[in-house]
Amino acid sequence: MTVQGWLLILVFTGLVIAMTKPFGMALFATMEGRRTWLHPVLGPIERGFYSASGIDPHAEQGWRRYGVHMLLFNFAGFLLTYAILRLQNFLPLNPLGFPALPPHLAWNTAVSFTTNTNWQSYSGESTMSEFSQMVGLTIHNFTSAATGIALAFAIIRGFSRKETSGLGNFWADITRVTLYILVPACLVYALILLASGVPQTFTGSVVATTLEGAKQTIVLGPVASQEAIKMVGTNGGGIFNANSAHPFENPSALINLLQMLSIFSLGAGLTWCFGKAVGNTKQGWAIFTAMLVLFLAGTTAIYAAEGAGNPIHHALGIAGGNMEGKEVRFGIAASSLFANVTTDASCGAVNAMHDSFTALGGLIPIFNMQLGEIIFGGVGSGLYGMLLFVILSVFVAGLMVGRTPEYVGKKIEGREVKLAVLAIAVLPLIILGFTGIAAISKAGLAGLNNAGPHGFSEILYAFTSAVANNGSAFAGLTASTPFYDGLLGVAMWLGRFFVIVPMLAIAGSLASKRIVPASAGSFPTTGPLWISLLIGVILILGGLTFLPSLALGPIADHLAMIHGQLF
Repeated sequence: MTVQGWLLILVFTGLVIAMTKPFGMALFATMEGRRTWLHPVLGPIERGFYSASGIDPHAEQGWRRYGVHMLLFNFAGFLLTYAILRLQNFLPLNPLGFPALPPHLAWNTAVSFTTNTNWQSYSGESTMSEFSQMVGLTIHNFTSAATGIALAFAIIRGFSRKETSGLGNFWADITRVTLYILVPACLVYALILLASGVPQTFTGSVVATTLEGAKQTIVLGPVASQEAIKMVGTNGGGIFNANSAHPFENPSALINLLQMLSIFSLGAGLTWCFGKAVGNTKQGWAIFTAMLVLFLAGTTAIYAAEGAGNPIHHALGIAGGNMEGKEVRFGIAASSLFANVTTDASCGAVNAMHDSFTALGGLIPIFNMQLGEIIFGGVGSGLYGMLLFVILSVFVAGLMVGRTPEYVGKKIEGREVKLAVLAIAVLPLIILGFTGIAAISKAGLAGLNNAGPHGFSEILYAFTSAVANNGSAFAGLTASTPFYDGLLGVAMWLGRFFVIVPMLAIAGSLASKRIVPASAGSFPTTGPLWISLLIGVILILGGLTFLPSLALGPIADHLAMIHGQLF
């Protein structure tokens, strides 16, 4: 570990704190449907969409109607993408002549981008046409991100509104988020990437002559436009298989920093938006602080593990930290920070290969995802995932003070607690269940690149990433098979929508309640005691649930390493 590395982490942390309120203000204005400086240009487009589709943006929807419309919209997008991928060879903008994707890969990819997971069982530069990248995948990057933010708006309204059944209008929410947040941010971002040398072209490839005189085909494409929403929308799927380790996607240390900031931008902003909506920004900052503490702890753990390196290598005279699988332009500090950021959020973009991390360095990204990526998590999903833990923590606090738990003026009763437990239980049930199936099946074991506990970690990481809608991988696992494509696709679908439905039910239940003024017996939910309780509930619940699987994987791998055995 170096002073320069810690300075990078501190600068990044300071920038995240600084950008939280500005992004939160923009999100709050969008949620409220308020007029902004973009309305003179984009307002007519918004109104034209409503007029053409027959939507009344002021028509309130209850949680069931909101949820049904959200599910139908996402299912229609899944069918469209699946059709594009299966018919790729007949569609335009395919300069390299790629064939159609096989059914199992088309299924996996369509589900992946619909659920904001962006798991890639394929190499983009050798599999996907430009039409598939732009129409099939990049559009999904916008719609899946907008869906997550719209759902966050719905649960925020559940906490902030009183004695109503309405949670807003899904069509208005997704339209406004796309028009006033995602498109403007990504347009500016894409221009910055273009100025930094990221390609944006319909030229499929160029042929270069190497120093040895050989010919090399270099794939190009509309990279900048996809890269922008890949980061801002916490999607993670890139055109190149090396993802953000590739110089065409991540050309410099400055862009690397910008990419990490953009992953956290909207997730952090939603915490301030929540506080503003419930009438007390301290509530939002309390959630932000809990996320920040967990983020700094995870970053420190990864950086310490990677900076310490491998003792077996040290015994052979190879000094220094673990540089295996890392881009030399970024080094250990930036790679460790990026790994923690991308798995704190549901992004999944990587600038280093996590399969090459030390055992403990790889444990933290897995645990981040197992917690539901609630630390500035995916756009929207991070906030509502954290609020599920807030409900459980308030319930624990209520037991401590001996009264009905309250949060931001809403009584948290049995229905909300049961639904929160149901939503949180979805992740371990699917992660551990599907990991177990793969670990004992011939088809599952056939995909391993490593034996022993590291091989188990590859399987555990894959299903954790899929269910948490992250999309990153240990990369050693050969997942482009009918078995893994099929099972991971199911895991991604369940991990996304089986959490959303109970979350919406909670929002509907809370919106119907009246506001209860705070009293002397109310448990304060803005101070250090509350933040500590929230963090404790998250870590204890996550530890009790996933410690056995982590002991079989990365912990056993670490113990083997310090005793001289590698897998």
